[in-house]
Amino acid sequence: MKLTFEGTTSHSGTCPTLYSTDRGTFVVQGYKVTDPEALAALRERGLPEHETAVEIPAALLDYAPKTP
Repeated sequence: MKLTFEGTTSHSGTCPTLYSTDRGTFVVQGYKVTDPEALAALRERGLPEHETAVEIPAALLDYAPKTP
């Protein structure tokens, strides 16, 4: 998978960051969700054990390429 940097809201170059891929998908680097209540709600909605969730600021989505 080839990653293309799209943008970041970080001032120190760490996270959160948005990448696009050559697969027509995105990879998001963010803060791992560890709050038990939030994780329980995600699991109830179908988040499998082999997946995780990350939290990002809404402003990071400004870097998502716009599609016509």
